[in-house]
Amino acid sequence: MALASRDVKLRYRQTALGVAWVVLQPLIAAAIFAFVFGHVAKLKSAGAPYFAFAFAGMLAWTAFNNTLTKVSGSLVQNSHLVSKIFFPRLVLPISMLLSSVIDFAVSLVVMVILMVIYGIAPHLQILLTPVWFLLILLLSLGVGLIASALMVPYRDVQYIIPVATQFLLYASPVAYALASVPARWQSLYGLNPLVGLLEGFRWSLLGTAAPAWREVLYAAAFSLVMFVLGAYYFKHMERRFADVI
Repeated sequence: MALASRDVKLRYRQTALGVAWVVLQPLIAAAIFAFVFGHVAKLKSAGAPYFAFAFAGMLAWTAFNNTLTKVSGSLVQNSHLVSKIFFPRLVLPISMLLSSVIDFAVSLVVMVILMVIYGIAPHLQILLTPVWFLLILLLSLGVGLIASALMVPYRDVQYIIPVATQFLLYASPVAYALASVPARWQSLYGLNPLVGLLEGFRWSLLGTAAPAWREVLYAAAFSLVMFVLGAYYFKHMERRFADVI
């Protein structure tokens, strides 16, 4: 808990806007996406106001991206602890989750305000919102654990992750709906587990089209398997961290 609290404090220390950055980043991104995809490209937003649609997508994406980024760098950033003190190394990546939960909670308040402004009435499926968030955390944590273990001997990973996530941002239905993807490509596109998670998350909040259950089951199974694989690989490599880092 002490490590988690330290991570939250360090993140916003000596920043003029502090925790406001949690809200400003997805708001600015949502505004850009709403203009480019909604106004210029004229893509449909499944019946929801495009700004609220894009912000909901960014809310889920930011939870995934921030968790992956922080977890993947947790060992290298705390190398002084890893090399000098004996403790379960899994504590470090797990401690990163608190700030992700706090960021999500703050941004979710803004999402609720947007729903009120646009007159979007909540439906019963809004109760599933924590489930989507949990699956997103499991997916990002699983990938992050593998990346953090690889980053100890191969520092190149820290440069690969930003490029990979930037590509994944546009290869996922964050700023546009799944329906915008040509039908002939949707099966291949659906191999991305974030497709089912993002569509389900937006469905819960905005009442957009419900995701296909096969996509939901695939995304849930993929997230759980990735978490298990990530934890296993991390524990398998753990004994080498102190010697290599």
